[in-house]
Amino acid sequence: MEVSNQTRKRKAIDAGHGSPPPAYRGSDGYEASSVDLSLLEALEKSSHNAVEALDIKTLKKLVLSFERRLRDNIAARLKYAENPEKFADSEVDLHDDLQKLKVLAGAPELYPDLVASNTVPSIVNLLSHDNSDIANDVVQLLQDLTDEDALEDNDEPARVLIDALVENNVLELLVQNMSRLSEADPDEATAIYATLTVIENLVEVKPAVAELVCERTKLLRWLLTKIKVREFEGIKQYASEILAILLQNSTANQKRLGQMNGVDAVLEGVAMYKSKDPKTPDEEEMLENLFDCLCCLLMPLENKERFVNAEGVELMIIIMKQKKYAYGSAIRALDFAMTNYPPACERFVDVMGLKTAFAAFMGKIPLNKRIKRERYKEELEERVISLIASLFAGILRGNRRDRLLSKFVENEFEKIDRLMELYMRYSDRVRSEAERLDQLELDDLELDEDEKYNRKLESGLYSLQLVAVILGHIWCSEHSGMRARIELLLKQQKLSKTDVKQILQEYHDNIGDLDGPEEKERGQARIQLFISAM
Repeated sequence: MEVSNQTRKRKAIDAGHGSPPPAYRGSDGYEASSVDLSLLEALEKSSHNAVEALDIKTLKKLVLSFERRLRDNIAARLKYAENPEKFADSEVDLHDDLQKLKVLAGAPELYPDLVASNTVPSIVNLLSHDNSDIANDVVQLLQDLTDEDALEDNDEPARVLIDALVENNVLELLVQNMSRLSEADPDEATAIYATLTVIENLVEVKPAVAELVCERTKLLRWLLTKIKVREFEGIKQYASEILAILLQNSTANQKRLGQMNGVDAVLEGVAMYKSKDPKTPDEEEMLENLFDCLCCLLMPLENKERFVNAEGVELMIIIMKQKKYAYGSAIRALDFAMTNYPPACERFVDVMGLKTAFAAFMGKIPLNKRIKRERYKEELEERVISLIASLFAGILRGNRRDRLLSKFVENEFEKIDRLMELYMRYSDRVRSEAERLDQLELDDLELDEDEKYNRKLESGLYSLQLVAVILGHIWCSEHSGMRARIELLLKQQKLSKTDVKQILQEYHDNIGDLDGPEEKERGQARIQLFISAM
């Protein structure tokens, strides 16, 4: 399974960007210079011409000036170590040259030349400068240089720069610098947001950074601390966002965070919303980020165990019963937890989860006016189908199995009626898509078999297959009443068991080996059993 919205670029939080920069402070804390707003306006008006004129010659001038300012600052600090006023001017000059380097963001094609000039180590090392204002100037510079808009259509230059940054320990130094900053100070809070944005930008261009930054730094621990804060605040939102990005495609990070009691921490975060709704759109996004984190964490087997031990199953059921904003997210988390993990399925039945799940299965899904997604109800319907299929796969015998099967008998087989209603709906949708694909081929648009199969999956084939699997489980129970009901409903639709078996056969033939060859073999054997029995 994939985490929802996995591919979308997550929204960065504006933490003061765009407002006039604060007065620059020297190492002793006093204001060394103030901002001339008229000068800023003049610079803004001339910025386009500056970018147009930027070439390798201008780059060399900027770099040479910066290196000279850096040497002067180092020399002044060594000479006047006990007298900050004596080296304050050199830091103002260094600050100014760091600001000038931002113009390079307008010419990313020059990034390889910047790297070749061997200036990247000098820039990166300033992240550990004794004056945090200088370090934060570097953070702002890196934010501009790695900005998504700056890097657009410049993939190769971007990779060259980011490789150089990573090789020169930018990840370690960014996180170390951030650890000395306080959100209570507005300027430092801005630097914290900028640091997280830089890390996000680096991951966007070089996905391997997601694991590197967690291996080499204490970023995961820092993020966990931020999401544990009880009150909602901007930094908590952005921390949850970055955490989700780091987890979404990395099994190593999922396991690493699990070992750091990450499952418990995320559960604590979502538990705050078990009986209340988020108050603002930003708070809603943060809650969705936390559930994205939870679903990512629930992919490794050992984290599923941690989830069950931390009473995560019970918490998700409580959230569903409360019918608040997090209702759908709780279903999604349970779906992840119970996939290929029988202990979670058993716990779900033991704590009376069947009643809540089957209410959703019957279409009794509470609609929250604040959730605007077009397919919200349909997405939840698909999740519940997957959840029930996981229950059947995870509970193969005993009293729990009997309780699960009995849900399809009660109220005159209404849940089998619902199952067949879903079967017909998804079947019609998949058939329409297959006809559309056939027409495309007639129009000379070639599609290979894998692409055609994926298109059908997107149109609802996977849910149709799971409905067929559930029908297979019910049929193999040998309950005469349920079997008769299934045959009656198929006949009413001018269908037969052969139609269901065809869906099961296609599912059987396309089971992948993502979970290993043995799991694939077991899955195919189970489906073959249904095909033979029907």
